[in-house]
Amino acid sequence: MKTKIADVAICGAGIAGISAAYHLAVKSGIQKVLIVDERPPLTLTSDKSTECYRNWWPGPGDIMVRFINRSIDLLEALKEESGNYFKMNRRGYVFITSDPKHVPIMEKSAREISQLGAGPLRCHQGRSDDPFYPPPTAQDLDLQLTGADLVLDPARIQKQYPFISNQAVAMLHIRRAGWLSAQQLGMYLLDQAKARGARFIKGRVIDVTAVDGQIETVHVDTISGTLRISTRTLVIAAGPFLRQAGAMLGLDLPVFNELHGKIAFKDPQGIISREAPLMIWNDPITLPWSPAERTELASSNDTRWLLDTFPGGVHFRPEGGADSPIILALWTWEEGAQEPVWPPVFKAEYAEIVLRGLAHMIPELSVYLNRIGRPVVDGGYYCKTRENRPLIGPLPVQGAYVIGALSGYGIMAAAAAGELLAQHVTGGDLPDYAPAFLLERYEDPEYQKMLASWDAKTGQL
Repeated sequence: MKTKIADVAICGAGIAGISAAYHLAVKSGIQKVLIVDERPPLTLTSDKSTECYRNWWPGPGDIMVRFINRSIDLLEALKEESGNYFKMNRRGYVFITSDPKHVPIMEKSAREISQLGAGPLRCHQGRSDDPFYPPPTAQDLDLQLTGADLVLDPARIQKQYPFISNQAVAMLHIRRAGWLSAQQLGMYLLDQAKARGARFIKGRVIDVTAVDGQIETVHVDTISGTLRISTRTLVIAAGPFLRQAGAMLGLDLPVFNELHGKIAFKDPQGIISREAPLMIWNDPITLPWSPAERTELASSNDTRWLLDTFPGGVHFRPEGGADSPIILALWTWEEGAQEPVWPPVFKAEYAEIVLRGLAHMIPELSVYLNRIGRPVVDGGYYCKTRENRPLIGPLPVQGAYVIGALSGYGIMAAAAAGELLAQHVTGGDLPDYAPAFLLERYEDPEYQKMLASWDAKTGQL
């Protein structure tokens, strides 16, 4: 049986584990960092999202706004350092409603989040004295533009985004937001960590030995046999398998998984502008079906549900450059805890439902219904806590740490999460938001009371 010695062993090579390795090896100078995963880096969940980021987070409190603002600070520094290797843009998120009754709710929520530190709110009502609404462009990297623009003038919405339904009455454009290439970000961080001595081992962690409550050995099943890693520090960054990894230490980590999918389809007619931001339809949707289709769907219990009203939240963004026809779209209309399986399995109707939801938002897309090749469907699991906040910090076993439960915001949060994990491991100065992500928060009676009014969709699209 082979043995390797490591200062730190990291279980998981998703964006969380790689960011932890980067901050430990590059920023903290720890030389012997070993990253272990049975899959190639970034291939389980990290590359299955829309790869977006935003600093727009609801309360309670400003914890998540400050945490994500710090993460975006780090991403912007990496962008400059790398020559924007991972193609970070700042086109923003645009939330749209067609329901006049939802407008005051949208404005109230926007003002609350603005006051939490997400940036100023600017209102545009169509008057001549309105502040200028700066539209996004494909090259929009204006780091001075923060906060959000609330546009209450339907004519301005139509002028800026003519492909959106003319039923839209208001939109909220979040400015410190956009997307990047998660794969290229992760590989840049991994390459930098490897240059400082970190190493990746392909294998599956099958057991962890602790002696007198202290981490001692990590056992890895590799293609050439069992490998023993002698280490006093283990970081669990196992993504959707966080709970199983915690069980090796006798811990029942309070997390669960939700399955979330996305589709990629071609827009050969160029209906959607290639300079569009990420756009989200807030309102519930009844899918567009022809009379004949409705009759057929209503005739069977297996398909009648497709005539129901679906919740809001369908969203999309362009993928690739100006000459790319690809659109990415997501919509999660049903939720529930699931045990992770690989590869994940999606409903046979998923792609069509998403495309029809988009056709409600963008009527011209109806031309593709029943006339487009089958969209590509993939996705992954959101590993979450019940209040949708991460777990980052030490565990009850000496030398064991966790970085996970990053839900659907792993790409945007990973930089600050990796930094925070490294600060815990090295005994560095902790930011004041650090206690909010510790496992021990669940032992606080006051926190338990707060959880009664919280849910796992807080801050989730």
